[in-house]
Amino acid sequence: MEKNIINTDVLVIGSGPAGFSAAYTAAKNGADTIIVEQCGDIGGISTAGLMSHWTGSCGNGIYHEILKRSAEKNEGELHNKVTTVIDNEKLKTLYLEMLSEAGVKIMLYTFACDAIMEGNAIKGVSVVNKSGFTDIYADVVIDASGDGDIAYKSGAEYIKGREKDNKMQPATIMFKVGGVDFETAVFPPSFETTVETEKGELQQLAKQILPPPAGHVLLYKTTLPGVVTCNMTNCIDVDGTKEEDLTKATITCRNQMDDIVKFLREYVPGYKNCFIINSASLVGIRETRHFKGEYTLTEKDILEARDFDDYVVKDAYFNFDVHNIQGSGLDKTGSQEKFNQKRGYTIPYRCLIPEKIENLLLSGRNISGTHMAHSNFRAMPICAGIGEAAGAAAAVAVKKNISVRKVKAEEIRKLIF
Repeated sequence: MEKNIINTDVLVIGSGPAGFSAAYTAAKNGADTIIVEQCGDIGGISTAGLMSHWTGSCGNGIYHEILKRSAEKNEGELHNKVTTVIDNEKLKTLYLEMLSEAGVKIMLYTFACDAIMEGNAIKGVSVVNKSGFTDIYADVVIDASGDGDIAYKSGAEYIKGREKDNKMQPATIMFKVGGVDFETAVFPPSFETTVETEKGELQQLAKQILPPPAGHVLLYKTTLPGVVTCNMTNCIDVDGTKEEDLTKATITCRNQMDDIVKFLREYVPGYKNCFIINSASLVGIRETRHFKGEYTLTEKDILEARDFDDYVVKDAYFNFDVHNIQGSGLDKTGSQEKFNQKRGYTIPYRCLIPEKIENLLLSGRNISGTHMAHSNFRAMPICAGIGEAAGAAAAVAVKKNISVRKVKAEEIRKLIF
């Protein structure tokens, strides 16, 4: 079969908050940009993954622009009211509007197959969709696929999961229930949140009653009356880079949903008449490959709120959100409500640059960081900030006809801060 060939300045693989932000920023700053997404919607976990809210925060402008423009789309009492709660359907449309405004070429239903290499330099990416196979050549490729699929195909060095045993955080399928009585309902936001009821404490009841490895209660209000997002399905021992594990996670999590609804009806105040109204079409994979960059962000960097000279993400804030690798709840290394570092930290540009591959930038949870640091910077607002930095760096590299490795952080900051 004959391949199609396309040329562009910047090619972004993946359209979650990191990929969207990278493509939007690159195009807004003058680079011809293509974004490739395997799903039928832009947004990744924030839309197809049915994420409940923007958790954590970031000082980069793109995150706040998304919040502001989302507020403009909200109806009723939430109109023009900035909130971190996500209306997934409206966000899908907003992403498309913003990419179109910036002039990004959008390729949905398109799977990135392989890296086109010339020595240690990536020259483009082979993709496939219903139109056939296409080779997209680009001056800069940004891998925002979450798992770093194209960085992996390029030969970039990485480790999976935590350093001592390569174990990775569990997978989840988010779903929503309707029929909730908001007047009496409870909304535990973290594993460390305990809720006492007449029948017992909810987190402990969940551990005793729900089928393992499910066994925790995380519930979030939506923008719709009586509708709550449930972050309660759980599948351990999943490698999100393997088809068979993604399939296993899908089957495992879906099989837990009915039991979770029965639990909500029986034990959780306000949920007596709840019912499932929809569920994510994308499995939530929290952790896979951590690539080796020019610098590796560490737990210590975050705890000390280190201010790097070459920072391109500022005021990043979240906790160590390590889900239990062996079961339900929070891992013993994690800290949510009890996370004590209240200052924002920075992320250096060097974390976005693979050590040995040219013309490639990392964007999102696949940047260079340790297992513990990753549990913090994987939050969507921070990933959006990383994407904005990657897109700005790509635009500078194209305009100056230089390697992304030679782009100065100050030049990136001029475009985004």
